Amino acid sequence: MSDDPAQFQNGFGRIRDALSRSIVGCDEAIDHLLTAFFAEGHVLIESEPGLGKTMLAKSFAAAVGLPSARIQFTPDLMPADITGTNIFVEEAGGERRFEFRPGPVFTNVLLADEITRATPKTQSALLEAMQERKVTAAGNTRPLEHPFFAIATQPPEGSQGTYPLPEAQRDRFLVKLVLAFPEDDALREIGRRSVSRETNPEAVVSRDEVESMLAAVRRVRLAPAALDRAGKLVLATHPNRPESVELADRYVRYGASPRGAQALVVTGKVHALLDGRSELQPEDVDATLLPCLRHRVILNFEAGVEGIRPEQIIEQITERDR
Repeated sequence: MSDDPAQFQNGFGRIRDALSRSIVGCDEAIDHLLTAFFAEGHVLIESEPGLGKTMLAKSFAAAVGLPSARIQFTPDLMPADITGTNIFVEEAGGERRFEFRPGPVFTNVLLADEITRATPKTQSALLEAMQERKVTAAGNTRPLEHPFFAIATQPPEGSQGTYPLPEAQRDRFLVKLVLAFPEDDALREIGRRSVSRETNPEAVVSRDEVESMLAAVRRVRLAPAALDRAGKLVLATHPNRPESVELADRYVRYGASPRGAQALVVTGKVHALLDGRSELQPEDVDATLLPCLRHRVILNFEAGVEGIRPEQIIEQITERDR
């Protein structure tokens, strides 16, 4: 694939259309999921039960034609169940040895279903994989497949029987998506499909095309004004700074990390290609502000008492800078 944005738009559009035919009422979430994938990050999806988190992840893996694996996180899940472990093998000739059996993390698309149902020890087994694209298990470090894309789902914070992700682990996710309850038309369509035999979409892009699209995003040029914009947006989420908004000064314990600025830049590069440009501009950085920063803004006790959400701080930043 050349640096012509039209070729990237074509591949992105085919995947989007395939997912839209499979998933009802999640068009915005689909766009952000695909943006995160081509930005080579990971996605955290939150919603009430039954709103399509798992179906969205499974349909994505099918549409891009990449090997995938699913881990159902439960309280008794152990780190070795994710990364793999050595097992004792006895050959027919009597030879005995230990052999490494890789865990489900050794794939291209990993669905970590209900990640907050497992203990923090098990949750942390994904940290090295997500950040460094490698796994240390049984005394050896092994690289993961490329691309490696983790999609984790979780119920709303405060749900019974969950272990909330620590701030450091949430920060490893490039974006966080929140699925809303479907509207009337979407509910009717969901009801219709419940009695049909519609399945996951077939692959609409080849592996080589996926690799070319990933490379096209990496080649997008960075305009200095866009980098300045990303930095100012992140600083606006911190309290008691010249760039801060009023809600941040009052309700934020600490704002988005430097990874937030990185997230705005890399997702903005995808948006630039979709807009037909090969250079990142400030408007591209603004396009993914909410999914990139909502999980990185840590609120104080007063915010919890008054029911303030991170989305309200980010919305105030957006309104101020229009």
